[in-house]
Amino acid sequence: QVQFVESGGGLVQPGGSLTLSCAVSGKLASMYGMAWFRQAPGKQRELVAVITSDPDAGYAESVKGRFTISGDSAERTVWLQMSGLKPEDTAIYYCKKIGVGNWGQGTSVTVSS
Repeated sequence: QVQFVESGGGLVQPGGSLTLSCAVSGKLASMYGMAWFRQAPGKQRELVAVITSDPDAGYAESVKGRFTISGDSAERTVWLQMSGLKPEDTAIYYCKKIGVGNWGQGTSVTVSS
């Protein structure tokens, strides 16, 4: 059973930066399909970024140019580098390989002055 453990969240001021980490345990054939999602209060979970083919990735329009997803299969870790953070980026962030495993606990990101 593949499991995902997110970390790195916190409180950051608008315009600030934060890097989230996701530790993956269990069998993982490749980084293809590893993704970050987020769920803001009162909203549905949405896809933020996904590794489509190492090193290529896809991003939600709302985060393009500000967020970067990357992964290292040897370290079994996926990162989400976030810069130019906005209050609307406030959410619980989850990582997961699309179609594989269950959701983790997520890590909370709050963007506020």
